[in-house]
Amino acid sequence: MSQPVRVLVVDDSALMRKLIPRILEMDDSIQVVGTAMDGNFGLKKIAELNPQVVTLDLEMPGMGGLDMLREIMQRHRLPVIVVSSHSTKGASVTLQALSLGAFDFVTKPIDAASRMQESGQELIAKIKAAAQSRGIQIASPTDFLEPVRRRKVKSAEQRATRIIAIGVSTGGPQSLQYVLSQLPADFPGCIVIVQHMPEGFTEMFARRLNECSALNIKEAQSGDILHAGRALICPGSKHLKVKRLPLGDVAVLSDEPRVNGHRPSADVLFRSVAEEFGSRGVGVIMTGMGDDGAHALGLIKAAGGTTIAQSEQSCVVFGMPKAAIERGHAMRIVDLQNMASMLQAQCLEQAGPGRATGASKA
Repeated sequence: MSQPVRVLVVDDSALMRKLIPRILEMDDSIQVVGTAMDGNFGLKKIAELNPQVVTLDLEMPGMGGLDMLREIMQRHRLPVIVVSSHSTKGASVTLQALSLGAFDFVTKPIDAASRMQESGQELIAKIKAAAQSRGIQIASPTDFLEPVRRRKVKSAEQRATRIIAIGVSTGGPQSLQYVLSQLPADFPGCIVIVQHMPEGFTEMFARRLNECSALNIKEAQSGDILHAGRALICPGSKHLKVKRLPLGDVAVLSDEPRVNGHRPSADVLFRSVAEEFGSRGVGVIMTGMGDDGAHALGLIKAAGGTTIAQSEQSCVVFGMPKAAIERGHAMRIVDLQNMASMLQAQCLEQAGPGRATGASKA
């Protein structure tokens, strides 16, 4: 039997220091080795207790969560899961934490005492994934904390040559920034993105991405035109679909039930791309836990579109791409550093049947 994952819980709330360990230790594969009330105590406990994963509150007196996270990334390279407040301020600080190298985050419910159990199950799953991760560093932290404002090009809204649908989860914020920042303002495709992220976080996330990319990036709204040089981020707690209409191709949001436990779901987006755009569709499945998107990526392939999976060595978590590859639905397997050039090449190719019998490596 494998040893349980050793976890340190850092939170300034005495209630959370009792509640989180109680929930985590309901799973026999996790052992909470200690707790700490701020960053200074947390760093001492890391040295003493040698945890494998740290859960971290960001808003603490003394040494706060961001300062502690910087120290962990520089000195220990441990995976850190942020336990974030569900607020505008909490969203902003959480996105900064992800840019500094945090593995992922979960949100505290407003009534933590009675509703922490659901967030606790999500936290357990992410702790297990973090313990198995390889601690890949996607990009320089300062690139995301202080985005370089890229020159936007105002031009006529041209019809996109391809509709590129991306499904991504854990590791996605850094990975998307890396890819989107490399695409030019005259990129001929339109990108629609499902990033597993809760309501209240995606609008700010889209704004940050827009600041570091020459593309025009925004949180999606129903009726947004899918024109060239645009990227749309699905809002948290909504599904995103695409639709062909006589006056232009558009994004459509819905409140339909969760799929694969997610809303937004990559499977919902991929299915609509396959049904509406056929050979003009490109499906991309990137780093993340679980198998969301794996099934419907096969529908894009069957409809004559192109399907791409991120390579194992460049993923923070290989779950979603692995599921697609194992099912035979990925026509290309691409390293993160080559993803932008692959997307540009796909947009310049003439859309056609172009089906492949197996995956090729780029």
